[in-house]
Amino acid sequence: MSRTSKPAPSSSGGFFDVPKLTTQLGELEQKMSAPGFWDNTDLAQKVMTEANATRNRINGLDALEKRVADLSVLYELTEEENTPKARAEFAAEYQAAEKALDELEISVLLSGEQDPCNAIISIHAGAGGTEACDWANMMLRMYTRWCERHEMKVSVLDYLGGEEAGVKSVTLLVEGTMAYGLLKAERGVHRLVRISPFNSAGKRQTSFASLDALAEVDDTITIEVPDKDIRVDVYRAGGHGGQGVNTTDSAVRITHMPSGLVVTCQNERSQIKNKATAMKVLKSRLYEIEMDKKRAEQEKHYSEKGEIGWGRQIRSYVLQPYQMVKDLRTGEQSNDVQGILDGKLDEFIGAFLKGKKRTDKDEDDEVE
Repeated sequence: MSRTSKPAPSSSGGFFDVPKLTTQLGELEQKMSAPGFWDNTDLAQKVMTEANATRNRINGLDALEKRVADLSVLYELTEEENTPKARAEFAAEYQAAEKALDELEISVLLSGEQDPCNAIISIHAGAGGTEACDWANMMLRMYTRWCERHEMKVSVLDYLGGEEAGVKSVTLLVEGTMAYGLLKAERGVHRLVRISPFNSAGKRQTSFASLDALAEVDDTITIEVPDKDIRVDVYRAGGHGGQGVNTTDSAVRITHMPSGLVVTCQNERSQIKNKATAMKVLKSRLYEIEMDKKRAEQEKHYSEKGEIGWGRQIRSYVLQPYQMVKDLRTGEQSNDVQGILDGKLDEFIGAFLKGKKRTDKDEDDEVE
């Protein structure tokens, strides 16, 4: 019996430098116990989040090392018994340890300054008309279900429905652990191939929708937006609503004159709350632009630039004539199309965060 596996992470290096992490945790705990720690609630919450993440990494490594040690003992017992039941038990434990290692690796990779932030994601229907609006609505459900699986809170900030079906665009605030760090992997154009329910001839149709992800800017980051640079318009909310949401001029649209950015918010009855949320989204977008300029990769990482259509997709979801979802950046693929549309996206997100690149064979097998 032989198995190939990833090397177990070492507490003295590799994925973790545990002594360094322990020192960092001690420094954070000192800040938390200092007088006046809760005077600045937002800053205190950020320190607590960082402390919990550091503590979880240390505990995760300890638990994994114990699991690997137990796995070694189980392997020896399996070799002695050499029965189908013993081999099946070992295989199950091995897979569980491998999954724990993958999760540990992802937690290490999510070490960017913005990764712990909440995420603001926008979904836009692209080429494909009503079919694209329906696909955007399917994506809205897919990411909402993914958030539910990860116990993240989702709030609709803005919603523009399609003329016949689906949604033209929707903006969501996702609040949860490493929300931005995980969802940044999904930024780009997504392509759907299926038999269109809106085509009476039953022909196969291709449609596109894009997802943009921003880190929510908190009070520790200062973004100055002079009043003279913005125009604020109010209007009556449309789409989802009720209880007065659609009966008052509470929706807010803010136009940033220098950049041409336009953000809207209509999820609250209060015009003041909608304006505050819209300003937060605007500042997040402006901050992301500056960060992308520094990285000199703005065309790759930000905004809905160019046509949301052919040649720009990061992932293809094929329902006909066969079923497959394939990421065109990493080569990761799966035949569990329904599971993925139900929010099972972790394998694709993990492959991207680990820096997996598609091979020449992946390119040859690219979904048509």
